[in-house]
Order: sequence, then structure tokens, then C-alpha cells
Amino acid sequence: MKAIIYHDYGSPEVLQCEEIEKPAPADKEVLIKVRAAALNALDWRMMRGTPVFLRPMIGGLRKPKITRPGVDLAGQVEAVGREVTQFKPGDEVFGVGRGSLAEYVCTIEDKLALKPANISFEEAAAIPVAGITALQGLRDKGRIQRGQKVIIDGASGGVGTFAVQLAKSFGAEVTAVCSTAKLDTARSIGADDAIDYTREDFTQSGKRYDLIFAANAYHSIFDYRRALSQNGIYFMAGGAGIPMLQVMLLGPLLTLIGRRKFCFLMAKINTKDLTILGDLHASGKIASVIDKTYPLRDAPQAFRYLEQKHARGKLVITL
Repeated sequence: MKAIIYHDYGSPEVLQCEEIEKPAPADKEVLIKVRAAALNALDWRMMRGTPVFLRPMIGGLRKPKITRPGVDLAGQVEAVGREVTQFKPGDEVFGVGRGSLAEYVCTIEDKLALKPANISFEEAAAIPVAGITALQGLRDKGRIQRGQKVIIDGASGGVGTFAVQLAKSFGAEVTAVCSTAKLDTARSIGADDAIDYTREDFTQSGKRYDLIFAANAYHSIFDYRRALSQNGIYFMAGGAGIPMLQVMLLGPLLTLIGRRKFCFLMAKINTKDLTILGDLHASGKIASVIDKTYPLRDAPQAFRYLEQKHARGKLVITL
């Protein structure tokens, strides 16, 4: 089978489309014929091996141990292990599986859900990591309530576009923060207000928010703290450098000494939440925002565009 592989850290030029052996499912695994796969920021960070201090956690220090990019996927079940109970050959599914930029992938059944019949493989592949990050952030970390003032910083990316829609479905008053070119996109998916970060710094405006969702954090934790209401919650789901270090190191301390809460979010993929998102998509309450699609052979081109951070929503690889 064909798969995208890299053997060294580096630019998208390290990505190669190679012929490798088709996998066979273990007892608790499902073999999926991939029809579409979506990219996430973590994919290019792992390819680049940046930030370097995270290399021991995401791969090898000098050379990558994980050499196949991609986790989001949608496709058809080809075969199942003998202990799999939720799926059978022929089922259309979506979820996550390591190395999803390939013709076939094996993954455990608890990381999959049935794909609703009325959404495409491309739409389904865009959901898993971004959708669950948005859902678990708002529902579990943010404990979002109807009528709250919520601001999504980085509202036009994969996580951000789902976060805007989900926050609206929870009944919140939603402000989206994005660049000039993406203001219309933010409003089109339900944002009550949209702030152009190239012209206005919302942390300096004097306005206060009950919940700040940093889908792509650029400000310091103290700037975000200034924009929080007295009992507000700030959580970071994306970003790097100083903002990430501050949340990891200072977030627990600021939470302990004050009434505001600061935390970092890592999504936990599971069948239940995938099904919730699939149902919301099928009913029209949320939609996958897809900027561009690429064939498998053009994965390096897709990664180059992903690194520019200009995508509206998701980038999808089709097979």
C-alpha cells in the first residue's frame, strides 16, 4: 500500500510517498481502507520536531520514532480483530489512527465511530481531533453555560471553527478572534462578534469574558487573565513557545491563588464524543469547514500550506 513517510525531521520535503506492507489488525483493532484524512498542527510540529524540548515526548531526540504523519481519518472497515464488537467489514467510520496518510490504517475500535450517512468522508475526516478538542474544552474544561460571554482566540482554524459553532449550540454569546481575511468566515458559522487581531488586541479592550478558549494562543497568560471575568476560565488548546510554557508552569499557581482558572487541554478521543459530534453534524448544528483538499501524492504541498497558518478550517487529504 502507499503511505506518506518521513525518516528525518525537517521541512515538507522530507515527506515521501512510499510503498509499504499493508497492516493486519490485532485482536482489538480495526483495519480501515482510508477514504480521507485531515491534517492538524501537531502533524507539522512532529515533522519539524519543534519545539525541540518536546521531542522526547513526540518522538526521538535526533531522529523521529514516529515516522508516519496523520491521525484524523474516515473510511470503510476492511477487517476486524477477533475481539472487536462495535464494527464489522463494510461499515463507514471516522476517528483517529496513527499514520492516517495511507491507503490502510489499523486502530483500536474505541477511537472510532460510525460515520453518519449524510456527511461525506472528507467532512467526517475533518472532525475528530479538532471537534473533540473544541467539545471537551467547552463542555469539560470550560463548563460552558447558556448566556455566558465566550471568546475564541484563533477562531478560523480547525479547532476554532468547531469551537465557535459548539459554543453557539450551547447558547453562549460568542466572539471570534481571527485575521482580517477570515472575519466573514467566523460570522458565517455563527459568531456574534468578530475581532480582527491585526487591528485590535482584545486583552486590552477592557471587556471581560466568562470563558476564553485559546485555540491558538499568542498572548501571555497575564494578558488573558486581564480579559477574564472574576470567576472566568481560560484554557489553551493550541500554541507554542512562551504562552504554552506559562500555562504549564504558571497556570496551576494562578488557579490556586485566585478565583480564575487556567489550564491546558489535551483531547481524549473516544467513541462517545465522536458520535455526539457526528450526530450534531448530521443534524446541521455544526459543519466541517474545509479550506482545501489534496490527493495523497500532494501531501508535502498540503503541509507547506498548513505551516503558513492561513487555512480556514481544515485541510483534507483524499484517497
